[in-house]
Amino acid sequence: MIGVIPKEGQTQVVQEFFELFKTPWEFYKPGRRYDVVVATADDLPEIDARLLLAYGCQSKNTDARHGTVVHSRLRGARLPYQQTGLPVYGELATFGQGDSSVPCITTSAGVVGLRNVSATGGVAIRLGYDLFQEVEFLLMQGQPVEYAQIPTLDLHIQMLRNWILNEDIPLLELRPVPQGYSFTVCLTHDIDFVGIRNHKFDHTMWGFLFRSTVGAAWKYLNRRISINRLLKCWRAAASLPFVFLGWVEDFWDPFDWYLRVERGLGATYFLIPFKQRSGERVPGRYAFRRAAPYEVAELTQQTGTLQQQGCELGVHGIDAWHSAEKGRIESAKIAKNVNRPPTGIRMHWLLQDSETPRILDESGYAYDSTAGYNETIGYRNGTSQVFRPLVASRLLELPLHIQDGALFYPHNLNLTESEAAKRCKSLLGNAHELGGVLTLLWHDRSHAAERFWGEFYLKLIQTLKSSGVWFATCAQAVEWFRKRRKVGLEYRETADGAVTSVSYQGETPVPSFTLRVYRRATANYEGQLSSDVAITYVDFPWNGETKMEFDSKLNKIPEVRAEPPAVTL
Repeated sequence: MIGVIPKEGQTQVVQEFFELFKTPWEFYKPGRRYDVVVATADDLPEIDARLLLAYGCQSKNTDARHGTVVHSRLRGARLPYQQTGLPVYGELATFGQGDSSVPCITTSAGVVGLRNVSATGGVAIRLGYDLFQEVEFLLMQGQPVEYAQIPTLDLHIQMLRNWILNEDIPLLELRPVPQGYSFTVCLTHDIDFVGIRNHKFDHTMWGFLFRSTVGAAWKYLNRRISINRLLKCWRAAASLPFVFLGWVEDFWDPFDWYLRVERGLGATYFLIPFKQRSGERVPGRYAFRRAAPYEVAELTQQTGTLQQQGCELGVHGIDAWHSAEKGRIESAKIAKNVNRPPTGIRMHWLLQDSETPRILDESGYAYDSTAGYNETIGYRNGTSQVFRPLVASRLLELPLHIQDGALFYPHNLNLTESEAAKRCKSLLGNAHELGGVLTLLWHDRSHAAERFWGEFYLKLIQTLKSSGVWFATCAQAVEWFRKRRKVGLEYRETADGAVTSVSYQGETPVPSFTLRVYRRATANYEGQLSSDVAITYVDFPWNGETKMEFDSKLNKIPEVRAEPPAVTL
């Protein structure tokens, strides 16, 4: 059991943190003995625990007994954790080392983590940053682009888990991964264009002609595309008049192609509710270009086919990001034309501000999938888990991690396919290690001329298919995590020892949950804390239909079934 002593005002972020790190915990109760106490408050009571983790850059009343002195404070630091390092966005303190202290985290600026062992055997680890302040920053503001590739929040969870296991304290956790799978994948498509037939003599058509002729020749000369793709671009440009006349198939039509390559995988399509609306409060010189030349009412045949194939249809929002009233109107428009109320939304151009989650919550959406980057790939909020924004009450956020335009568009990363594969491989590796959801966005015309990003997408899907992932629609993934949030982890002391009960009331989760009991890790305080530690664990598949209990050493207690009553004749 973990007892938590936060600073004033951190209650909500603590609660959300432990929905992501789903393990038994409670706010600290005086007089109760805990295995672990996590504290960010500066004034701490006498604590009876096997492990105290005291976070913060300010001096604490417990520092003097260990001879710990705050030397300096700095900002913009990175802890030496994993290959990328762990960014710290708030203040970070460096410490003077006491006689009984052993450095456990050291940066170029000095020691920022100390481990102390008391005479009674209890361990206190003093860390120079505020864990919950860092989590709040990640959930509320998000990471700058330069740290996008680091799953910072997930690494904070991993680090806390390792601190506990390094002290030989067993740990029970409800994993953020469905039973039998390595992680979850959501395939999504923002439908902005539908086809090039709708773009007669506008900036989209002229842009396509330039990129598929002069632009394609430049790419070929610079060895960015093959001669085969160059010829395909020129062929598509030459066919454009016949596409407009209806004599040739529209090569930008997305639906048949995506349905073919994603057959049985259940993708999510976000559809524009109203055409020729660029929206209000759109930043930038070219805000008018945000208006789409189609709307959902024109896609009756396509939406019916998508639903028959098990796909989800959501809202590609225009003004919902800043207006709850317009969010409701946009949702109603989609619902009217697909005969099913949409549960989720992703904003067109990923427009959002700090109040957007609250507004979308007020509009009635169950989830949003806007939290991502236009200019790069990675973790805007530092996590691959579905989370609840702190300004929302029910709305959950499904983070966006990889999108085609960020990888390949010249004004963004502008990667070659081999470079893009390396970037994506890194995120897949994180998902294997940390769990959660990997959300992909491939736009409607990306498979066709002049982009030809479809071949890369096919290879990416094949890699995912061989990785043991659960392909889910956005709504399915969010609903699974919502059920995970409903699981109760109760710790109680009995005459025979402590018991941890795991219970759930709700619809059976499909796929099932996985309860993991971590036994121990290999501690090494000679150098830096490492994520590459030897951890032993036992997994228990669990569908939530019965209560599961563990004893004080986290051994599973056999389920006792009541004997049927005797029948008297």
